[in-house]
Amino acid sequence: MNMQVTPTRSDSELIHAFINGEEKAMETLVYRYKDKLYTSVYMLVKDKYVAEDLFQEAFLKIIRTFREGRYCEQGKFLPWAIRVAHNLCMDHFRKTRQKVPVTLSDGKDITSLIGAVGDIASDRIETMQVNASIRQLIEELPEEQREVIVLRIYGELSFKEISDLTSVSINTALGRMRYGLINLRKMIEDKQMVLR
Repeated sequence: MNMQVTPTRSDSELIHAFINGEEKAMETLVYRYKDKLYTSVYMLVKDKYVAEDLFQEAFLKIIRTFREGRYCEQGKFLPWAIRVAHNLCMDHFRKTRQKVPVTLSDGKDITSLIGAVGDIASDRIETMQVNASIRQLIEELPEEQREVIVLRIYGELSFKEISDLTSVSINTALGRMRYGLINLRKMIEDKQMVLR
């Protein structure tokens, strides 16, 4: 019995095959990275059902990016895919934080007061703009620094959890966080941003 050994195709080869119509190539990529991608999402959101939804959404976004010809190979597939998933997690956090009701002692929702008090609405818009600006600056950081900052700030992971997730030592994770914050501070100063 002659068994043929199929050579393992690289991520790049699988992506090109999928773009050229070979659907099985995407299945291979999903199978190859599903555990790592799902774990990174789950570690951020800490909810099985939300993680499953975001995991599926991440792969749908990846497929759309491939089909629309917007994927450019600047490195390996996995770090890019994890970044896509992290961005979806940050969007999820932003949406859920905006939906958290704050009830006053008289039973009214605090958002009902915002329309009546212009200053509160103005401050809220300003805070949202600052947060959006900070997120944009975080996106400009080197990938390793950005990943640690996202996992620490948005995912609220410990440095031990970050080191396990990113397969680096705790000291390396701490160093990346430190340099990321230094770079953020420098970008804020360079852009002369005023943070309240």
